[in-house]
Amino acid sequence: MTPSTNLSSSGAGEEKLCIVNDHMGPFTVLYILIFIISLPGNLVSAWAFIRSPKAKQSASIYLVNLLVADLLLLLALPFKIIKDLGAAPWELMVFHCQASAVTIYISLYASIAFLAFIITDRYLQECHTVRSLRLQEVGFARLLSLVVWLLLLLIMVPNMALPIKQIEARSYLSCSSLKQDISLHWHALTVFLCTALFLNASAAVLISSSLVVKKLLRSRSDPKLWATARRVAVSVAAVASAYILSFVPYHVVRTPYTLAQTKVIRDCETKKQLFLGKESTLLLSVLHLCFDPLIFFYLSAPFRHTIRKMLPCSRNQAISAAEEEAVEERLQPAASAQQEAAY
Repeated sequence: MTPSTNLSSSGAGEEKLCIVNDHMGPFTVLYILIFIISLPGNLVSAWAFIRSPKAKQSASIYLVNLLVADLLLLLALPFKIIKDLGAAPWELMVFHCQASAVTIYISLYASIAFLAFIITDRYLQECHTVRSLRLQEVGFARLLSLVVWLLLLLIMVPNMALPIKQIEARSYLSCSSLKQDISLHWHALTVFLCTALFLNASAAVLISSSLVVKKLLRSRSDPKLWATARRVAVSVAAVASAYILSFVPYHVVRTPYTLAQTKVIRDCETKKQLFLGKESTLLLSVLHLCFDPLIFFYLSAPFRHTIRKMLPCSRNQAISAAEEEAVEERLQPAASAQQEAAY
């Protein structure tokens, strides 16, 4: 073996000596399980939303966009699984680093944004002020969703398009080893911007959840208001719990791991620990694929109605579900008047 093969350059030699992704077996098994469990639920969810009546509420728009993000993640996840298994040819490994890995992060941050919108929307449904009702218009929800997707594409797509290094094929490929300096700098900027998006979304989740709890405590003296506030608090708590479990741990290790990718942190053992932390928390982020179909069913009455129609034993319940939805729509103005009087 020639010296040039052992160490073509100091950077390449350092990269070969410090292999961080050579113990991916347990993660791969878990990713496969998540994919197998979540795929049927999300496909059924897609079919149910297609068959459901046209969205008349902003919450339905956010739920549909959350489903689109989930389907995008399901599309990209097999490439990561094949790469981590070590069964992918070199070209596919490079494709994952350039395209499917970026798609995974587009999906994750879209999910962060739309989960935050869903939680905020659930709170606004109980405010019933003129200002909040404008924010809940379907047209505004569609515009806001479009802005989110365009913003994420603007931030993420350059990671696909910027030039990469031509390096020799190897068994374990770290995606950062393909990036040129300009690509590493843009990657660091991407992490900063996406972290800012996460912090803003988390602030919205925290404020909305706190206001829902406050409203729940204030409505204890009125049984009718208490029942409504408790139902909203349960739904917000469920979505907020999924949000915290999926995305908070990942962002705790995201910044230090980026420092290792951009060669600010050079110690090999530290790099390995940060990589394992990143993969463990990324696994939690992907886990929301399994929870989201439950969120769709719980928060969308048209979705529930369509799912119940699919089940022979529940077709009789479909009528009651439709009646339940109609009752909820009729009660909203009354609830609004009661709450304004309470204020």
